[in-house]
Amino acid sequence: MSEEHNEDLNPEEHPQDHLNDNLEQPELEPTQDDVLTKVTGMYKDWFLDYASYVILERAVPAIEDGFKPVQRRIMHSMKDLDDGRYNKVANIVGHTMQYHPHGDASIGDAMVQVGQKDLLIDMQGNWGNILTGDRAAASRYIEARLSKFALEVLFNPKITDWQLSYDGRRKEPINLPVRFPLLLAQGAEGIAVGLSTRILPHNFIELIDASIKHLQGKRFKIYPDFQTGGEADISNYNDGLRGGKVRVRAKISQQDKNTLLISEIPYGTTTTTLIDSILKANDKGKIKIKKIEDNTAANVEILVHLPPNISPDKTIDALYAFTRCEESISPLSCIIINNRPEFIGVSEILRRSTDHTVSLLKSDLEIKLDELESQWHYASLERIFIENRIYRDIEEEETWEGVIQAIDKGLKPHTAHLKRAVTEEDIVRLTEIRIKRISKFDIDKAQQKIDALEDQIEEVKHHLDHLVEFAINYFANLKKDYGKDKDRKTELKAFEDIEATKVVIRNTKLYVNRAEGFIGTSLKRDEYVTDCSDIDDIICFTEDGTMMVTKVDSKTFIGKNIIHVAVFKKKDKRTIYNMIYRDAKSRNTYMKRFAVTSMTRDREYNMGSDKKNTKVFYFSANPNGEAEVVTVYLRQVGQVKKLKFEVDFSDMAIKGRGVKGNIVTKHPVKRIELKEEGVSTLKPRRIWFDDTVQRLNVDDRGDLLGEFKAEDRLLIITQGGIVKTIKPELTTRFDGDMIVLEKWQPKKPISIVYWDGEREKFYVKRFLIENEDKEELVVTEHPKTYLEIVSTDYLPVIELEYTKKPGKDRKPNESVKLEEFISLKGITALGNQLTSEKVNTITLLEPEPYEIPEPIKAEEHEVIDDEEIHTTGTNDAPDNLDSKNKYDQPSLFDDED
Repeated sequence: MSEEHNEDLNPEEHPQDHLNDNLEQPELEPTQDDVLTKVTGMYKDWFLDYASYVILERAVPAIEDGFKPVQRRIMHSMKDLDDGRYNKVANIVGHTMQYHPHGDASIGDAMVQVGQKDLLIDMQGNWGNILTGDRAAASRYIEARLSKFALEVLFNPKITDWQLSYDGRRKEPINLPVRFPLLLAQGAEGIAVGLSTRILPHNFIELIDASIKHLQGKRFKIYPDFQTGGEADISNYNDGLRGGKVRVRAKISQQDKNTLLISEIPYGTTTTTLIDSILKANDKGKIKIKKIEDNTAANVEILVHLPPNISPDKTIDALYAFTRCEESISPLSCIIINNRPEFIGVSEILRRSTDHTVSLLKSDLEIKLDELESQWHYASLERIFIENRIYRDIEEEETWEGVIQAIDKGLKPHTAHLKRAVTEEDIVRLTEIRIKRISKFDIDKAQQKIDALEDQIEEVKHHLDHLVEFAINYFANLKKDYGKDKDRKTELKAFEDIEATKVVIRNTKLYVNRAEGFIGTSLKRDEYVTDCSDIDDIICFTEDGTMMVTKVDSKTFIGKNIIHVAVFKKKDKRTIYNMIYRDAKSRNTYMKRFAVTSMTRDREYNMGSDKKNTKVFYFSANPNGEAEVVTVYLRQVGQVKKLKFEVDFSDMAIKGRGVKGNIVTKHPVKRIELKEEGVSTLKPRRIWFDDTVQRLNVDDRGDLLGEFKAEDRLLIITQGGIVKTIKPELTTRFDGDMIVLEKWQPKKPISIVYWDGEREKFYVKRFLIENEDKEELVVTEHPKTYLEIVSTDYLPVIELEYTKKPGKDRKPNESVKLEEFISLKGITALGNQLTSEKVNTITLLEPEPYEIPEPIKAEEHEVIDDEEIHTTGTNDAPDNLDSKNKYDQPSLFDDED
């Protein structure tokens, strides 16, 4: 650049030249040298080109072989280098760079990912750990070669279509001839421009079985299976399409009352990320743990130690609710078909892959048939040429054309049985036979070779004629040869929904200032109410009959003169509120019993007709619908004679919160006092056990266990001989070896027959549970001891089938009434020996009839939902269902005249 230009561009040296820079300049007309270019069209073309490149050449796998381009090039390079020995991964990466237009890092990472799936690559060295998340060693330290499975199903140059590599120096496969649904076995993830794909991995054996079913014309279903194991809920899998969801969980068991064991982790997590999420949840107060030990090596082993008095069942649920012990995966099955991305389900992918495999097998057979027929043709020509000494016909020929014609003439009388015409190429090949071979030619061996070729040709033709059967056998052989140790690792089961509010640890304290009307966790100088969590809802009632439900916060204004504060449980029909209040409009005193099952948060609800002048005289919250007796004191106004009387809440029906209630009195009330604590008036709670999710519920799902009062318990007996009773809490988790789960009746005996491993005899015992809070082992601790029969019938009967002794008749079967055989003993007693004879089987028969005494039923009340109340009347209407309500008292207090 010239000095003049330098000066013009420097405003500091020539300020006078830039004084007018900020002034408006006249608009200049474009000259012929100026070219106006619109960027939109160029941007549009470039963006589409770039997006297409990323989608087709980098991120999304092809349906033909299930590979992304980098994976395909790695496999092709490994085949190029394959000599049966291991190669340094660095060498393989370098060789792949001849085909792949990107750097060594992307190739190395892709190769490690393929290797960690343990299907196509035989690895040696530190390839990382999918459980802990540890990275693989540098590529110069680890080695690899193709697995036997990869060598069998991935390659066949004769049926492979080729293209030039990116620089035009080499040829690479457009697609590998993969004869297996590899895409579904390995899974795939990729993010492109405006597009992504996530195909989950599936089980090797199940894919083969599904392919066989498809070839047989049968229906099939395939579901994900993950290397990390764990549990998966595939009820909303949606065949892997957009909108589907798979929930995966860690496998957590209770090692002892203060220790949880995580033995398998969810797909997409590692032990490191899992432990970090648990520690974060602990720091936030969602769960309480004492410490975590990570003993993971070949298998996952994470020990979670709990503080004393922390429920293991609730902690397991809390781990699923607040940590990465449960993950939600959204599959998105997108693949490349005919150079276009398409969204199809995994079932359709398997069908197309299986059909593609059949077409590849057909091509293999056709090529093999052509090769065998060529071998048969040349072997037949060779036999004719030597057996008929046609080679002597060329001795007098002096030209090459004469030699060809002489051989052709000599062959013609003998070629009628050949399957195709003799070509000049065939004749030239005959002239290349050496004299040594002619001299040692054995006609019998030649014929045997031809016969063997004919047998092989017939076999190949049979396979072509029965192509589907051949493909089925092919898949069956793959399963037989490579299906070992490829059983399903992820357990499929339905998950129950976990409500966070039910399992969260109470990590803060709630306080109330009743007079001023504030509640919150920061009011530490005021009245303490209860422990709560920061996600709880709080229900409050004030003296003017206002109810509000609000979320826990540091400080919230509810309304002055708060009379009740508690943690609110949604859909809780068993907490019943008893209330006596003065109505603002009629000035009468009413009483009502109601449950609060639903509401809108932070909205005020009036329990009376109007907030103004409504006054609550008496209020109680009863977790099991208790109905107390209260004493009502009236004011001395006028000529009221009876100033005191009793009210029993058990005489009232439980209805919705919006009803007005029954009249207690029309006279002014002075005060109301509690006279007598009440008992529950609710029906016992009906509890079901859902075997699908192994959880209790009150929603009519599964098997009905019975009706439970507050003091009732469940009886559990496991296959290992553990007997215990527990309270029927809906958060309880149950072990897989549970063989008895029923409502416990304390006076009902338990009968068991067990094999004593030390004495090698069958023993019988009958007992009652002596300590309901203690877990008891009711068989001996010998490792060979096992439970044979468990019965909770009153009068059980068993049948013994004896073993036949040599040379003697078999002893006839014997029925044994256990109630007559042995009396009730202590739970730790050994019991009585059942028999000294050898027994084949012990069968539990129908029990003897027993008449159970009918329990005396107390008067019961049903809870009526708010929805039912709203359909029968308005909130303003008083409850006049009983026209002779004993609390409608005006006649008692009227003057005699």
